[in-house]
Amino acid sequence: MSKRPLAVVAFGGNALVDDNDHCSIRDQYRTVENNVGYLVDLIERGWDLVITHGNGPQVGFILRRSELAEHEVAPVPVDYAVGDTQGAIGYMFQKALTNELNRRAIARPVVSLVTQTCVDASDEAFVKPNKPIGSFMTQEVAQQCADNLGWSIMEDSGRGWRRCVASPKPLEIVELPSIENLIASGTLVIACGGGGIPVERDLQGNLIGVEAVIDKDVASALLAEKLQADMLIIPTGVEKVAINFGLPNQQWLDDLTPVEAKRLCDDGQFGEGSMKPKVEALLQFVAANPNGSGLITQANTLLQALDGNTGTWFRN
Repeated sequence: MSKRPLAVVAFGGNALVDDNDHCSIRDQYRTVENNVGYLVDLIERGWDLVITHGNGPQVGFILRRSELAEHEVAPVPVDYAVGDTQGAIGYMFQKALTNELNRRAIARPVVSLVTQTCVDASDEAFVKPNKPIGSFMTQEVAQQCADNLGWSIMEDSGRGWRRCVASPKPLEIVELPSIENLIASGTLVIACGGGGIPVERDLQGNLIGVEAVIDKDVASALLAEKLQADMLIIPTGVEKVAINFGLPNQQWLDDLTPVEAKRLCDDGQFGEGSMKPKVEALLQFVAANPNGSGLITQANTLLQALDGNTGTWFRN
C-alpha cells in the first residue's frame, strides 16, 4: 500500500489545443509532452498522481468527422465519443509520461483507465440540455437536425447554432476500486477523462450509456474526494485566481477559504464557462475533505506553488 501523498491533477481539454492552427493530433501530443515534465517534478517530490483531463475540443472533432461522414457510416453517439477521447488522450499522457520517467530513470508504471461515471436519469439537466457540443451550424440546418435526429439545439454566443446535451451531476465513479488498487500498487493512473463516460444504472444495476457530457472539474473533485486525496490541482492559463479580472482594479488571490470562495462565486467574480466551475469544484473537494487542499496555478509553476511562492490555495 502506497504511503505517499496523493494529488489528483485535472488538465482541461482546451489545454491541449493551443489555437485553431495547432489542433492536429501531433500538435496536441507535443503540448502533452511539454506538460508532463511538471507532473514528473511532483513525482520526484514524492507524490502519487491521478491525472484527469478534459475533452471538449476533442469530442467536437470526433462529432464533426462523424457529421461529415454520415452518408457512409453511422454517427458516433456522444458516450462513445467520450470513450474514444479517453483512449486517445490517455494514450498521449501515458506515452509521454513513460518516456519522461524513463529519461529520469524513475521506475513507475503508467496506466490509462477507461472510466465510467454514473449519473441520475432524473437529473434536471436532462430536462433542459445546455452543454453545446460539435460544430456550428446555421439555424436552418440545426432545426433540421432537431426535427430529423431529435437533437436539442441552442444558439452559442453569437457564433452559430450547435447541438446541446445535458451535463448532469456525477454521482459515482464506477471504476473507483480499480483506481484505488492501481494507486496502492504504485501505478500512476490516468482516469476519468472528460468527466468519465456518462452512464446510468437500470433497476437491475446494469450500466446504460447516456448521451451527455459531465463536467471534468466536478468529476475530478468527486474522484479526489472518494480517493481521500491530499490535494486537487487544476492547472489553468493563469498563475492565480483573480477578482475583477481584466479590470484596472484586478487583484490576484493567494489563499481562499470555502466561505470566501463561495461569496466571490455568488458575487459573480468568476466567469461561468472558465474560472467559476474550477472554483466550485475545489470548494466541493475541500468541503468533503477538511484536511485536503486545492490549488489553481499554471502547470509550469506547480513546484513554485508547492513551495508557497505562487498559485491560489483553497484550504479550510
